[in-house]
Amino acid sequence: ICFEDLGNFRKDYVKEVLEDEIGELSALDNEVIQSLEQHEILSADISKQFEKKLTFGERLSDHIAEFGGSWKFLITFGAVLIGWIALNALVLFNRGFDPFPFILLNLILSCLAAVQAPIIMMSQNRAEARDRLRAENDYKVNLKAELEIRHLHEKIDHLLRRQYNRLFEIQQIQIELLQEISRHKH
Repeated sequence: ICFEDLGNFRKDYVKEVLEDEIGELSALDNEVIQSLEQHEILSADISKQFEKKLTFGERLSDHIAEFGGSWKFLITFGAVLIGWIALNALVLFNRGFDPFPFILLNLILSCLAAVQAPIIMMSQNRAEARDRLRAENDYKVNLKAELEIRHLHEKIDHLLRRQYNRLFEIQQIQIELLQEISRHKH
């Protein structure tokens, strides 16, 4: 048997097994069958592939969202707030550029929240899409591994049956030889 015929046989066998179990094959299942036929490796680094497709704006929003969810941001933000309030309320004695109700500070914080929220949501949507791609890749790899293991089990079972038959034949020959030896002695 050549590798091409072996690949075709595997493809047909796997297709039959999957159709028996699932009923109808999905696009992912067909992709796994094709990889079995062509002896391809399905595992891939989805993160690198996903990162290559990101635009500059998407990368920037991911970095902003990453910074916005860090301790560095919280500490810096807290220090700026304390500094702003201290400068306007204590140092400049309510004659600062933003006196006590801190209206300018409230405006800046509102603008920051209005800009930061959509950026974080866009980043989360991309993370969800990346996770979905990872899950599909994991499914394909796991399905292929399961099918390969089944195939190996069948090969082992076949080899064990052949070996059992050979051992049985050898045992029959040994019994015949022993009977022949015992006849010659008597």
